[in-house]
Amino acid sequence: MAGRHRIVVVGGGAAGLELATKLGDRYGKRKQAEITLIDRSRTHIWKPLLHEVAAGSMDVGYHAVDYLHHAHAHHFRYRIGEMTGLDRDRRVVKLAASHDAEGREVTPAREIPYDTLVIAVGSTSNDFGTPGVKEYAIALDTPDQAERFHRRLVNAMIRAHVQEGPVRPGQLHVAVIGAGATGTELVAELHRTTRHVAATGLDRIDPDKDLKLTLIEAADRILPAVPERLSQDVMALLAGIGVEVRTRARVTEVRPDGVQLADGSFIQSELVVWAAGVRAPDVLRDLGGLETTRNNQLVVTPTLQTTRDENIFAIGDCAHLIDAATQKPIPPRAQAAHQQATHLLKQMPKRLAGQPLVPFRYRDFGSLVSLGEYTTVGNLMGFIRGRNVFIAGLFARMMYQSLYKMHEQALHGTWKVTLDTAARALTRQTVPRVKLH
Repeated sequence: MAGRHRIVVVGGGAAGLELATKLGDRYGKRKQAEITLIDRSRTHIWKPLLHEVAAGSMDVGYHAVDYLHHAHAHHFRYRIGEMTGLDRDRRVVKLAASHDAEGREVTPAREIPYDTLVIAVGSTSNDFGTPGVKEYAIALDTPDQAERFHRRLVNAMIRAHVQEGPVRPGQLHVAVIGAGATGTELVAELHRTTRHVAATGLDRIDPDKDLKLTLIEAADRILPAVPERLSQDVMALLAGIGVEVRTRARVTEVRPDGVQLADGSFIQSELVVWAAGVRAPDVLRDLGGLETTRNNQLVVTPTLQTTRDENIFAIGDCAHLIDAATQKPIPPRAQAAHQQATHLLKQMPKRLAGQPLVPFRYRDFGSLVSLGEYTTVGNLMGFIRGRNVFIAGLFARMMYQSLYKMHEQALHGTWKVTLDTAARALTRQTVPRVKLH
């Protein structure tokens, strides 16, 4: 390894894993550079699908990418660990020790050297310091959190089925705080899966009376980041299936038995999901003296290099870059992360040769919102002669699914994705439609 350029990618989300995979195939295979991916987890799930994991309509085992195996297949190294610090003078990333479920140390605290560092640690939900969120609500930032909520939901339904008395108010009420894409897609998916679970022998639960879903949003409308027409269409569909939507509703406290709102009203709910707000992980706040925003994002130049160190790049949700065309920050969305990873891959030959880098240009292709089996809606920007096109139904669903297939193709290639897709289609006929454990 002596003398090779060391490229270290921290964060195995959509942007980080796609970049490490392509760098490994291009440079690691030819032994032209040493590629290392760092992540505290051992497997990868595409984050936009975590609401399906939480609802039980996706089995993580079928879709998880094992970092260690994937790294070996694509000629890069995977190192487990959570980044805790950075020494820019010595050019090393500091990692915390990792432990197993029983608390035994697996890997010790250590340091990973780099020549080029790419930080792609994504984002987490922002609880804005709201009392009770950490204790009584579950976020959907990681697969572990999504699976934990699903287990809590199924256990609550089984508990309600076997208890002697009737279902008490709020016992099977799910309150989802935050009506962005994650929260909105979650309530639609939960409406279907909870009824399916109730139909698998839990006959003492009346879905129409006992199961209740409430979507809570502080803004004037749900899906505030998408065109208002889409927001209205989704609002009408949610109302049609019986989901209660509360807009202009600011949460002041989450309690064991429900959610307190600023207007004094109280929503009884023993199952609470926090899907509001976005910020980068706290570790970035004082990371090596790099410039950050108040939401912990690393401020980067148009070349995606951090403002205070040209050897460190940031991509994805944890990067803050003002779009030259709109003069607004590039939104923390999967399409932006994918575009940045692709751009940085193309710029790596210039980086290795010491040549000036080309600035990144973001292109907004629109938004798609999946409401499970009910429908999918969205807008495609610049799709036909520069005009925005609103889509819904089957075509929109196919476009939504294609985004995940594009991510899979970036990781595995066309043939493997084709075979896996066919295998999953066949397996779907022999396994439960909703995960029940």
